[in-house]
Amino acid sequence: MPDQVLIIVHQEHSTPGKVGAMLEARGLVLDRRCPNLGDPLPADLGGYRAAVMFGGPMSANDDHLPGIKAELDWLERTAVPSGCPLLGICLGAQAIAKVLGARVSCHPAGLVEIGYSEIQPTAAGADFLRQPTMFYQWHSETFEIPPGAVHLAANDAFAGQAFRYGQQVWGIEFHPEMTREMVDRWCSSEKGAPKLSLPGAQAHAEQLAGYDRHAAASDRWLGWFLDHRLLAPAATVAAAE
Repeated sequence: MPDQVLIIVHQEHSTPGKVGAMLEARGLVLDRRCPNLGDPLPADLGGYRAAVMFGGPMSANDDHLPGIKAELDWLERTAVPSGCPLLGICLGAQAIAKVLGARVSCHPAGLVEIGYSEIQPTAAGADFLRQPTMFYQWHSETFEIPPGAVHLAANDAFAGQAFRYGQQVWGIEFHPEMTREMVDRWCSSEKGAPKLSLPGAQAHAEQLAGYDRHAAASDRWLGWFLDHRLLAPAATVAAAE
């Protein structure tokens, strides 16, 4: 079985955080690519155990940007049809949803979701998220559930929190990869700090306190998801779902 996981990020200094750390702890090797910096995406995913596409400050609608267009084309032509397990996080999930025919847009009332919020499983998502859980969020846009996909999780502000397409493609709006240092950096960065004044955003200190309260539960879910969904054999996933 392949021991590589493809990691797709959107900025020079982006990291896969706890997702990367947990994958490496399971003996997997990370192949990090950043198409926005010109890195090519593999035409064949046969040598990969899974692929994870992370978030970023761009929009899935920015197909005028060469890196985003390359990702959208790759998702549509290579990744989604490949059968390789694929996880999209935030922008990654929005890009998957877009190529599957769903709309990606801002909240109609102009709200953002920045900080910790509770995510509830849908009726179809009881085996994806066993109970309401607090996860970290950082987004102004979100996805509609693509045609043919299963809606797995929601909350009152943003209904599109998680979906599954087929048995091995997942999109999640929330960020289980966050470390405390990442939360602190996103809140204090030149581009991030001004976003904390937007409607729906939590203050910097509130987000750090939220991490201290909720990271353990988020980490437990992430470990379970990696072991029993993303890295599990397709037949095992199908039986569980």
